[in-house]
Amino acid sequence: MGRLQDRVAVISGAASGIGAATARRFASEGAYVVAVDLAEEAGKKIAEEVGGEFVQCDVADSEQVRELFDGVAARRGRVDIAFNNAGISPPDDDSILDTGLDAWERVLRVNTTSVYLCCKYALPHMLAQGKGSIINTASFVALMGAATSQIAYTASKGGVLAMSRELGVQFARQGVRVNALCPGPVATPLLMELFAKDPERAARRLVHVPMGRFAEPAEIAAAVAFLASDDSSFITASQFVVDGGITGAYVTPL
Repeated sequence: MGRLQDRVAVISGAASGIGAATARRFASEGAYVVAVDLAEEAGKKIAEEVGGEFVQCDVADSEQVRELFDGVAARRGRVDIAFNNAGISPPDDDSILDTGLDAWERVLRVNTTSVYLCCKYALPHMLAQGKGSIINTASFVALMGAATSQIAYTASKGGVLAMSRELGVQFARQGVRVNALCPGPVATPLLMELFAKDPERAARRLVHVPMGRFAEPAEIAAAVAFLASDDSSFITASQFVVDGGITGAYVTPL
């Protein structure tokens, strides 16, 4: 298709799930992919598969993130796309009554501070070239409340949503677009492992999705590719919802 031909795309959380699916989709559309993850073996495997490169990086560490984007710009000459997708959803993140401060701070650091850092260090390169697209992974939970709470995860994704909106407005006239991707529940290894331990929890959530299923990672990757491409040239500061209708539903089909 070539919508991303010769563009340099940095993807965090690229070793699995949405990140890996997006690496494949970006490469199929002509992009050079920099796969970023802490998981070295899986990260190298996806980078090799798509003909890109792997960078091991803790995206919650300021110096490592600065070196990541400066290094990509030095090696490849530019940074066109940043898909800031790394995130965690640990089992000790639950109701506010049960979630400890350690879990709260760990989730916020990985899910929100990492996005702040990736935007902070990608933006100067994009501003210098006068063009770029940043896509930050938020979630449909940033738009809704749930009785099956994961309080830190929900708060972290709300922060990503608000930050993306602000950056999208701030840099709109300088050629850089910033959007928040809000996926519904996705059949990633992380989610499937969580629900395999608690089938009742999975069933309770699935009933709220009008389409009656979780998304496939490739379906989310297609949305990311759209936001990364010039097909979305008039879209910035948006909450781009890809959720099977869950945020629009009151009563779902039987």
